[in-house]
Amino acid sequence: MANVAAVDVRELVKVYPGGVRGVDGLTFRVDSGEIYGLVGPNGSGKTTTLRIVATLLKPTEGSVKVFGYDVVRDAMKVRRLLSYLPEEAGAYRDLTGLDFVKFVLGIRLRGRELEEAVEEAVRIADLGADVRRPVRGYSKGMKRLLALSTVLASRAKLMILDEPTAGLDVEHSIRVRNLIAEFSRRAGVAVLISSHNMLEVEHLCDRVGILYRGKLVAEGPPEKLKADYSARNLEEVFVSVVKGVRGGSR
Repeated sequence: MANVAAVDVRELVKVYPGGVRGVDGLTFRVDSGEIYGLVGPNGSGKTTTLRIVATLLKPTEGSVKVFGYDVVRDAMKVRRLLSYLPEEAGAYRDLTGLDFVKFVLGIRLRGRELEEAVEEAVRIADLGADVRRPVRGYSKGMKRLLALSTVLASRAKLMILDEPTAGLDVEHSIRVRNLIAEFSRRAGVAVLISSHNMLEVEHLCDRVGILYRGKLVAEGPPEKLKADYSARNLEEVFVSVVKGVRGGSR
């Protein structure tokens, strides 16, 4: 499986009731140890794509494979290989932060491996004494850190992260980005990430795919994209690409 892509998306189409195309012929690949970012305007298909890769939605057409396993036919095998952080990750209000971590990681891990993962998640969340308080008293940022900590500590081969730093302040956002990069490099974990924060994507991702109306309209390493579009940063690339596509579709 060394040469098998962590994520292999080919001609993916998702049509919602009413004929709305959430994804329209999307093809891209994520390799082991690579951090790949999906960016695009609201409604461009980012979250739909992540949910399909995570086996939470079924595609209308095309194929999606995770380490060679089809997300529809081999859904259970795929789920054992990945960990998913949705944009609005919830937590059981009446559990303490520590109990929530134990519950989530206990779905995947057992024995000493579980104990080590729980310790790691508690360290990542960095909630201090609050980790023993009920989650209902947590702020949005604290809940986000708690949910993210279970994803990072889960020993997954693929992490799918939808807006991972949503609700976090600058200091915690930087820390989270550093943790994602550390986990990917250290263990060869593949990361598929969606974010509206272009600074985050530019500094974190090895490659970036820009989506517009469910189609991939530009792709490449951030530095190459900036060079191709004579841009100072990824925000300028994004604006140029989207303006170009909108202009061409008139």
